[in-house]
Amino acid sequence: MSGILTARFKQGRRTIEFPPAQSIVSDRFRGAPRLSPVPCPGGCRACMAACPVEALSHDAQGVLQIDLGRCIFCGACREACPHAAIEFTDDYRLAVSRSEDLVMRGGEIRLAEALSEEARRIFGRSLKLRQVSAGGCNGCEVDINVLGTTVYDLGRFGIQIVASPRHADGLLVTGPVSENMRFALLKTWEATPPPKLAVAVGACALSGGLFRGHSAVHDGAGAFLPLDLYIPGCPPHPLTILDGLLRLLKQIE
Repeated sequence: MSGILTARFKQGRRTIEFPPAQSIVSDRFRGAPRLSPVPCPGGCRACMAACPVEALSHDAQGVLQIDLGRCIFCGACREACPHAAIEFTDDYRLAVSRSEDLVMRGGEIRLAEALSEEARRIFGRSLKLRQVSAGGCNGCEVDINVLGTTVYDLGRFGIQIVASPRHADGLLVTGPVSENMRFALLKTWEATPPPKLAVAVGACALSGGLFRGHSAVHDGAGAFLPLDLYIPGCPPHPLTILDGLLRLLKQIE
């Protein structure tokens, strides 16, 4: 026992501060994109051709825009672009409150807004969420699980993942909602007592991701649930998920 306590003392504090004072993500992490604010020369479409999920397009003025709900952050667009019109920063803040805010132009993302004052009165100090994997690959699910570790310690913010929808205030949905999971998702939502929240985590839950358009999936949770929070990524970094949830509760702005 003394050896365990000695080792723990040497390890010191493992829980990160949040928001962190400085970037703590890996050098390989691809976060919020930064897009050129001017039209692509000659209507270049090299990045669009390289994108495996058709996340990139031009607006009416020919300026590049990206749908963060579709983007899997693979970096193929950056490698293909001959004009350096797109790059990925280390900014993990990506969660938004409305589906239209997922379409990004330039370098600004309209980050998630807080719930109403009444909703925060109900959920602000104790938010219980049931996670539903609706056909996910387990990438997003793993990063949700990581939030319960000593490093992120989701519970210190009053947020907890629970085992039953009947004990939950809302759902965290991952995966493209396969036909085999459609009924289970709807029954889980039905079993969650009102008032309740719905949060889509990851590209699959937002748009179908790599499986978008396939006959076996329903292209995300928005087809069935009234979403309160959209968290992009493939998978989202744990900090991205945590940031979105805390913005929803107005614990950060």
